[in-house]
Amino acid sequence: MNVEVQGPKRMISLLSDDGSIIFSISESVVTGWIVILIILVLCLVLTKDLKKIPETKRQCAAEYIVKTVNNMIESNMGRDLMGYAPYIAAVFSYIIIGTLISMIGFRSITADISVTGGLALMTFTLITYTKIHYNGIGKYLFSFVNPLNIISEVATPVSMALRLFGNVCGGMIITMILYGALGALSASVYGLLGLNADVYYFNIFQIGIPAVLSIYFDLFSGAIQSYVFIMLTMAYIKMGKE
Repeated sequence: MNVEVQGPKRMISLLSDDGSIIFSISESVVTGWIVILIILVLCLVLTKDLKKIPETKRQCAAEYIVKTVNNMIESNMGRDLMGYAPYIAAVFSYIIIGTLISMIGFRSITADISVTGGLALMTFTLITYTKIHYNGIGKYLFSFVNPLNIISEVATPVSMALRLFGNVCGGMIITMILYGALGALSASVYGLLGLNADVYYFNIFQIGIPAVLSIYFDLFSGAIQSYVFIMLTMAYIKMGKE
């Protein structure tokens, strides 16, 4: 059984005359564009022909989503931080769709450390802005007199990026290993039955079982990790105000 785990593929590359790569666009970037397009289409569909009094299920769904996000922000961050609601909603949508997109054959964008790292850096920027906005630049810089605060500042984006990446990528690797093992088991059964694998072989044990695992690793775990990321985002931003 050979199982090879690779990073995101290069989808578009610009080469020099000697064949070296000058510029390339990875699979994660292309999939990220698709995710953004999906979110854009959903927003356009849900917000089309809005009325003051809802007349369609589509508008009711849109208002329910907005109300849910606002209630979550208010309960976890307070009313004075309601301005962060669009960011929280956008990040959650991007992460959950970017993770669940693997269920239709694409590679999860959150299985790429550069994606989770970028999301963590954006959150870290907002945390830093909140600290300076509410406490002043002087108090923010003075806090670094304590070396532990420096470690804490660095650890925040690193831990957020690695937590999301590790859980999603780990689930993907486990699924691939089991998928390969089930394929090897299918080949062994054909061998024991004396059948010619080249003629009769198909991975009988790969039917059904990987789909069940996909429900957990892609659907359940993906939704949980998306929720954990935004909860940490809200907690860190709220701490930056205090």
